[in-house]
Amino acid sequence: MQLRYAMTGLVMALALAGCQRTAYDYSSNSPSAAPAPLTAQPVPSVQGGQLPPPAGSSQFPAAPASTSPMPGAQPGAVAANALDVTKESMVGNWRVNGSCDMFLTLTNLGSGSRGGTRGCVGELTAMGSWEVAGKQVLLKDRSGNQIGSVYKTADNRFQGQTNTGQPISLSR
Repeated sequence: MQLRYAMTGLVMALALAGCQRTAYDYSSNSPSAAPAPLTAQPVPSVQGGQLPPPAGSSQFPAAPASTSPMPGAQPGAVAANALDVTKESMVGNWRVNGSCDMFLTLTNLGSGSRGGTRGCVGELTAMGSWEVAGKQVLLKDRSGNQIGSVYKTADNRFQGQTNTGQPISLSR
């Protein structure tokens, strides 16, 4: 039993010995203590102008369908009651209808930002991107077509619906 305590003490002493501070002490007054400053490099002037269109533009896919208002929705009424929303305030994890999760990032994807859902049903399973348009947050599928939209009703709370009328409630 005594050997066990002695070994435990030895292991602890070795572990604590590895926790010593090994950083260099710059508080010493020797002239060689600090590295020499770097010399500045000249920077060429910056030019501005219009770039020519990309060669072989046929390699790019067609733009997604327009983000027209949802059928049955009244964009004017939504905008009148909606609070201002910024893209940065949307980033992160949201609870959808209290039953599934939506993840929104600032990673560019087409005309919007990357997003997705986990555990959701209906149209929200196809969500691939999102973007802020005025006071609304447009939810899009992986092809860039709008599948729904939400608007801010309170801090960390959004309400809206999918194109088929499925209600969407986001909260954190």
